[in-house]
Amino acid sequence: MTEALPGDLLRDLTPQVVAVVTRRWGDFDAAEDAVQEALVEAVRTWPERGVPENARGWLIATAMHRLIDAKRSESRRRDREHADHLAEPEGQSASGIDDSLDVLLLCCHPSLTPASAVALTLRAVGGLTTREIANAYLVPEKTMAQRISRAKATIKGRSLGIDGSADLAARIPAMMKVLYLLFNEGYVATEGDHLQRVDLCAEAIRLTRLARTALARMTGSAHGELGGLLALMLLLDARRPARIDAHGAVVPLADQDRSLWRHEATREGVALVDSVIGTGRPGTYQIQAAIAALHNRAPTAEATDWLQITALYGLLEKVAPGPIVTLNKAVAVGYADGPGPALALLDELLRDCAQNGSGGFADHPRVPAVRAHLLELAGDLDGAAAAYDLASVRATNLAERRFLTSKAAALRDARC
Repeated sequence: MTEALPGDLLRDLTPQVVAVVTRRWGDFDAAEDAVQEALVEAVRTWPERGVPENARGWLIATAMHRLIDAKRSESRRRDREHADHLAEPEGQSASGIDDSLDVLLLCCHPSLTPASAVALTLRAVGGLTTREIANAYLVPEKTMAQRISRAKATIKGRSLGIDGSADLAARIPAMMKVLYLLFNEGYVATEGDHLQRVDLCAEAIRLTRLARTALARMTGSAHGELGGLLALMLLLDARRPARIDAHGAVVPLADQDRSLWRHEATREGVALVDSVIGTGRPGTYQIQAAIAALHNRAPTAEATDWLQITALYGLLEKVAPGPIVTLNKAVAVGYADGPGPALALLDELLRDCAQNGSGGFADHPRVPAVRAHLLELAGDLDGAAAAYDLASVRATNLAERRFLTSKAAALRDARC
């Protein structure tokens, strides 16, 4: 027995154990539930008894016992020889990396809704309990349990593993979308009193690293867009220590103390961007990572290369057109060319959305926030204050709402 109970060990082992037990039992739903029980047992007993030398085998054996006990409810006996046989499963990859990717791809299956895929991924790959996931998303445990149950029912009967390179290529975009959704929920929480949830960001980065390593091992080459996604997460997360002040208030990017940024994460993210850009046609995450890298490279807000950022947003509009991309581009244009052209671009965007049936985008919380910022740059303090008021009403995160309200009040004070 070893001495410590590292949390990372259980998180790393969870998808490997789920994969092995699923293959042996033939039922992902039952296998995943049994592995959760084994994880609970590990957390309960390992601190006192020590971590088994073969922790992976112990979890597999314990989960299989749970399944066998459930099937043979009339007899609670455990077959010790069977346990010994299960303790070191033959066949599948010794490191478990490929198993982890198989489970991750199944949990991110395109047939699942994004919310269900994120919840199932956190449970089956991240090793979190239903209660922990519910707490992270600020919903009742019963609600989260139902979401996870529906997700399992949706993928019931689907096997682990990939059916050729075409299947793998088709599944990767859905996986990356789920991982980015998970990161974004941690980076700017959609609900609650806090702007960010560090644990969700950290889990998204960990799972993206795992997926990138496993995919490179499976295909023999690095996946440029997955590398871009990891770089984007690292560069954004590097700014985390400066995004909130000592009183819990939001600090805009331009006002952040860049000496607080996590420079090791910045260096890794920038190096990743440099390694993936130019290796093929750039994808959405690579371009976003390149934009983030320009921000992180700038020693001050004033030194930011807004012309290049504007050009990158133009490229992003071609690769992945959408109103949010153009909205972000308007901010860059405001700094590169001035608030006048930026406000004209914003108005053009809203007209286009109204004409193509996307008029509801005008109600997005970020629309009045961006307009307020551009009006402030233009010197229209009254118009900016009114727009900040509207943005604060629409904001769902309390920390953001307080920030927007304080901005409106500060502009009104400046007029007095």
